[in-house]
Amino acid sequence: MKSQLSHYVNKMSKVCLLAFASLLFTLPAAVQANDNVPATLAIKLDLKQQQGEYHPPYVAAWLENTKKDPVRTLLLWRKEPKWLKDIRRWWRNVGRKDAELVDAITSATHAAGTFPLSFKATDDQQQALPQGDYVLYIEVVREKGGRALLKQAFKIDNTAQKFTLNETAETGEITFTVTP
Repeated sequence: MKSQLSHYVNKMSKVCLLAFASLLFTLPAAVQANDNVPATLAIKLDLKQQQGEYHPPYVAAWLENTKKDPVRTLLLWRKEPKWLKDIRRWWRNVGRKDAELVDAITSATHAAGTFPLSFKATDDQQQALPQGDYVLYIEVVREKGGRALLKQAFKIDNTAQKFTLNETAETGEITFTVTP
């Protein structure tokens, strides 16, 4: 009887040890998987109503890393493709290099108003952006109107952040939040 009990305790010890070791090795993977959940980026974009002849603006919003490499175009509002080059910074850095991306993300221009927008912090291939420093750019260009280029540095680092971008001739106040 004592031998059976000893055998049983020994077997249970091995099972517990295996379960503990399994948990120990899978826990870091589970924690790491949580790190791959992209943050949420929210923008409240306000396009101003203009006086006189009004043409809805072309708008591009995108993210760049610290090396000034574009990592994600969030939105592109346009009408005629021939005028995309007027969204100068976006066009030089992104648009002229990737026609397929331009076609995939383009939507129609919008008249004046406030637009609540939400995006996952992913790259153009929909992979979660790694923690680090980034810059949000918003470029607004209007025919027979003005031009505005706004930028806001931010971090992806599991902390919530909120920014207010100042009003321009083309935009009202814009809010930008990062939520882990």
